Amino acid sequence: MAKLLISMLFILLISTPAAYAQVRGKTAKPAKDSTQKAIKALKDTSILKKSGDTVVQKIDTLNTSPDSLNAPVEYEAEDSGIIMIDAKRFLLYGKAKITQSDVKLTSQVVDFDQATNVVKAYGSIDTADGSMQNKPTIIQGESKSINDTIFFNMNTQKGQLKNSFYQEGDMYINARVLKRVDKDVAYGANSVFTTCNLDHPHFGFKTSKIKVINNKFAVAGPTFPVFEDVPLPIVLPFGIFPMSRGRQSGILPPAFATNPSFGIGLEGLGYYKVINDYVDATVQGNLYSYGGWNLNINPKYFRRYRYTGNFALQLQRSRILNSAAVRPNVQTPEFITGSTFNIIWSHSTDSKARPGTSFSANVRAGSTRFNQFIPNNAALNVTNMLTSSIQYTKSWNQGKYNLSVGAMHSQNSNTRLVTLNLPTLTFNMTTLYPFAKKERVGAEKWYEKLGVSYSGTLQSNTTFRDSNINLQRLLDTTQWGAQHNIPITLALPALGPIILSPGVSYSERWYGQTIDLAWNDKFQKVDTSLGRGLFRAADINFSLTANTRVFGTVNFKKGNVKAIRHEIKPFVGVSYKPDLARRDHYNVQVDTSGRTVRLSRFAGAVGGAFGEGTFGGMTFGIDNLFEMKVLDKTDTSGKATKKVKLIDGLSINSGYNFLADTCQLQPISINFRTTLFEKLNITGGGTVEPYELNRFGQRTRVLRLPGTFTTANLAFNTSLQSKKKDDKKADKDRVQPDRTMTPDEQQRQLEFVRQNPAEFVDFNIPWNVTLQFALNYLKQPRADFSGFDNRLNANFNISGDFSLTPKWKVGGSTFYNFSQSRLQNVTMFITREMHCWQLAVNLSLGQFRSFNITINPKSGILRDLKINRRRDFFNN
Repeated sequence: MAKLLISMLFILLISTPAAYAQVRGKTAKPAKDSTQKAIKALKDTSILKKSGDTVVQKIDTLNTSPDSLNAPVEYEAEDSGIIMIDAKRFLLYGKAKITQSDVKLTSQVVDFDQATNVVKAYGSIDTADGSMQNKPTIIQGESKSINDTIFFNMNTQKGQLKNSFYQEGDMYINARVLKRVDKDVAYGANSVFTTCNLDHPHFGFKTSKIKVINNKFAVAGPTFPVFEDVPLPIVLPFGIFPMSRGRQSGILPPAFATNPSFGIGLEGLGYYKVINDYVDATVQGNLYSYGGWNLNINPKYFRRYRYTGNFALQLQRSRILNSAAVRPNVQTPEFITGSTFNIIWSHSTDSKARPGTSFSANVRAGSTRFNQFIPNNAALNVTNMLTSSIQYTKSWNQGKYNLSVGAMHSQNSNTRLVTLNLPTLTFNMTTLYPFAKKERVGAEKWYEKLGVSYSGTLQSNTTFRDSNINLQRLLDTTQWGAQHNIPITLALPALGPIILSPGVSYSERWYGQTIDLAWNDKFQKVDTSLGRGLFRAADINFSLTANTRVFGTVNFKKGNVKAIRHEIKPFVGVSYKPDLARRDHYNVQVDTSGRTVRLSRFAGAVGGAFGEGTFGGMTFGIDNLFEMKVLDKTDTSGKATKKVKLIDGLSINSGYNFLADTCQLQPISINFRTTLFEKLNITGGGTVEPYELNRFGQRTRVLRLPGTFTTANLAFNTSLQSKKKDDKKADKDRVQPDRTMTPDEQQRQLEFVRQNPAEFVDFNIPWNVTLQFALNYLKQPRADFSGFDNRLNANFNISGDFSLTPKWKVGGSTFYNFSQSRLQNVTMFITREMHCWQLAVNLSLGQFRSFNITINPKSGILRDLKINRRRDFFNN
């Protein structure tokens, strides 16, 4: 507050004429009587002289003064401004506004006595209702002070402020009397500390005495909380309220929790440490009465325009009450115990730090059962996949050459399989035109448009179970492979509306092993053998594709629909691919009946196998777009139109192989997408097999149109919400993205929002609902070649909320699995908007059940000051 009041040194401008010359000001709409009094008082001075009917200011620019200000002052008043030279006083009347640099003072009256160096500022009383008007207010940055009166000595920096309301960020202090002893320290009597921004706050911490140290903290004597003017029977011997800006080290208070499976616990107890300007660290832990604990060490680092990231090491010792142990006649351990860990690392570099080079990491790895034992996090409990990626990229010659080196990891908590792809090297070269001239002269020749590019990948992977891992097993299961692709393209001139695109593509793959299957007559089963070494396979394809666009429009003279437009994008191509992979395929018996199937010795290897057979034929397809033009009902003239899309895309693709002995027609691919009424998103697709399939899922020679779907998918998605109550409020309350957060931190923040939806509702939207439906079908071949299974999965997801009253909102979400014919986890919440406080109740049902009720201030400063009651139940 001191720096706010110190800024009033502008008053010293009247100490000398030179200082006065620095003032730039105006008086807005001066009253006639007060203006005449001011002119008469100054008529005989050397500063003003009369010229006709105009008062002219005479400025002395020769003398200087050590008391002159370091910045100009702008002032104005609705009534008048008066300078009394003999009395050494300066007064502004009527909504006075004074601005110097970033400081702004407003008051009904401002009075400065230069003889005593005392500043006085006070408001006025409305004669109609007796309320105070235009109270002295000082604003600087995020700090704001509103007072009934201000008395301040410019020399000693001492002063007295009556009924002072002081704001610093989200904090508010109301002191009946505030006495300043120097520029940084003040003492208050009968004060209330709060984060509620109302003149009459909903809650606060009341104390008879308080000491305020600017930009550091406030220390109070005996303090007790007050809610709605009702004091609570809780007395704190003292209170320390932080007022400093930026990061501060300190203790993180815990939350009490009760869990039938874990016991009574303290959660979130820890310490936050600021290490330096770029690094900080958080250490938090959970303790439970049954003997379980959890420790989370989470350092973060951030350097602007360089890099940002965080690392988390989570150690967990679980001791969970076994619900089966309490059942009669069941001999099981009383507790389920286990030690697990989890590692999270997220890192990203700024593109401006080293142009052309980047490094990123997103690692989530650990024990398979770690997520299962985390309480009160249903979304994390059912997450059965952990994935990681680390990648370094480098480009040269303005992006013509690009190198990427990476490592990837995935593990499945259900199968307990861990897959490592380490390393993965990718190099690609953009299209080069070897026959193009360095300096173009005239039109390009056709051969100058001949382009060649390259892309290559080298990778190795290994798969193992987390319960059975050793170095020898890792070496035995490690595979490696490489792939090279060299496409050659030629851009020919368009033949009218038709564009021709010839091309040649050569691919070659290197393998580190082969996988051979053979029938074992003795044990009546298929045996697998691996071959080590360096093996290669190649593939080449020649193609010529022609594509165009066709438009059609139907116009209507009557009705709201003015036109329907249809755009067709057909393509036809011819291609030839020799059978270079025939030598790598063989027949193998798969059952006792002698039935055989044809497989590749590279099936299951890194990079996969090339398809067998010669292709010489054509490919064809068509894509469609439908839209219509309708009258715009929002236009008052009645003539404006708008476009409405009916079908965003409907594509059908297939091919025909003239060189095949049988089954020349290729599978048909269908894709569909549209958005209806700008609300309902519909996507669908599938693959149709035109030939009849036998009971083993293999093609026969019988053509059965329209065919059989081997894969299909259909999805509906829509989000509906009511109109916002106040659009301006919505824009003001919109959360801005934090650029310092890593993607992993953003993901964890989203997980917290999903787990605590009641704390993040928008009361400005009365209701909203999101509906999702997904259907998937697949003919999946069996691993033993005995046939195929028809797998159909369908699920429905609904979530939303609605306002019971302007201050009460309820909502929830659920997921129904049609394949299992049951509801998955159900979450519900109810919340109460209390201006500066919020009541939130969250309920989760299903395998991981939990209930919690929280009452806490909205301000981040008092976020940990909450009343929390939570119960969790782990169904083991």
